[in-house]
Amino acid sequence: MPIDATLAQFSDWSFRSAFGVYLLAAVFLIAQYATQTVTAAEQKSERHLVAAGKAPVRPTGPGRIEEAPRRPASERYGGMGYALVVLGLLLTVTSIVLRGFATDRFPLGNMYEFVTMATAAATATSIIALRKMRPTLIFVVVPVMILMFLAATVLYADAAPVVPALRSYWLPIHVTIVSIGSGIFLVAGVASLLFLLRMRFPATEDGANTGALARFAQRLPDARTLDRLAYKTTIIGFPLFGAGVILGAIWAEAAWGRFWGWDPKETVSFIAWVVYAAYLHARATSGWRNTRAAWINVAGFVAMLFNLFIINMVVSGLHSYAGLN
Repeated sequence: MPIDATLAQFSDWSFRSAFGVYLLAAVFLIAQYATQTVTAAEQKSERHLVAAGKAPVRPTGPGRIEEAPRRPASERYGGMGYALVVLGLLLTVTSIVLRGFATDRFPLGNMYEFVTMATAAATATSIIALRKMRPTLIFVVVPVMILMFLAATVLYADAAPVVPALRSYWLPIHVTIVSIGSGIFLVAGVASLLFLLRMRFPATEDGANTGALARFAQRLPDARTLDRLAYKTTIIGFPLFGAGVILGAIWAEAAWGRFWGWDPKETVSFIAWVVYAAYLHARATSGWRNTRAAWINVAGFVAMLFNLFIINMVVSGLHSYAGLN
């Protein structure tokens, strides 16, 4: 079937525009992260002045208009960064939709399209989950930008029809669920990594942790908040990814006459799913709830990346025909 070159070009432009918007958002989010502790210190100083009865007194009188207090610079930076991340997500979704119309198929037929969908899912998850922790959003935006850069360079594929084996109604069902689950796991993995960093450098009253990395870590949300974020996102991603693996087995039976053949892609996907099951079990087990469970979650995230890049691009298997190799 013919390819609409104009729509395909607009899709690529939308993707590149999304990357540029994310880059600008990263600048504002970094500025917010760098300035938030100064604002906290100023607020602490003001609270001490109020407690001592030395707070500045603003003159009042008839007809005087009180000026509304300005928002701290960190909040303004964060608001602009957050808005740009939302805009970047809209542009990414636009690129996915235009790619689908350009090829007259569901836009998940190769690694470029898969990674685009996964980054959109990760961004959407972070926008919702981190709306009250906007400084932390930068730690999702950066890996999203790295994945988008790889998608646009190493993994890029021109808009084209898929091979006959992929012309199935199972394609949008199976691959969409797996890509969304993978995007959610990205947020969970980042949260666990930040949790481990926060546990390594806890806040201290005497200021013992004064190194650069310690000061960097202490600007993060508290460890308990990061741990709960990792757990909640994994709880959502785990059944989605599991459903994707099961639906893939059903598709394999229809396409190849067997549910499971220990293909490298199937095997590593199953291993990653088991690792995440182990994390959820460890998270609910006394003695494993803190750093041990978090390390298991990080291992699951590493398994996902290994499956996405090493298995798809290096190891030959039955999924090679899908353009995911």
